[in-house]
Amino acid sequence: MKHNFRELLIWKRSMNFVTDIYHLTPKLPDHEKYGLATQIHRAAVSIPSNIAEGSTRTTDKEFSRFLDFSLGSSYETETQIIITKNVYPERAYEVENLQTERRQIQKMIVAFQNGLNK
Repeated sequence: MKHNFRELLIWKRSMNFVTDIYHLTPKLPDHEKYGLATQIHRAAVSIPSNIAEGSTRTTDKEFSRFLDFSLGSSYETETQIIITKNVYPERAYEVENLQTERRQIQKMIVAFQNGLNK
């Protein structure tokens, strides 16, 4: 069964999360432009990208596999956000807001996936 990813709340919310990540990274030192900033961009972008790609699959089982990828990317993003907080403690408040939203997105992905797998 195909889903329109543009209508999925998990996709919309993860797109907003990516935007928030992109608003944080310019506040990091210039030397992070090709380091941590690039890594966190790639991981965060993978969250909605995998949701979108999976939504085009013909079975819910296939879609669920892409939701697994999306969830994995969210945990990768979590690790990079923790690194950001540890290395740049002056960004702790912004990072905590990102972590709160990331946790919500992860819960939503799991709940959506559980619904597909029933």
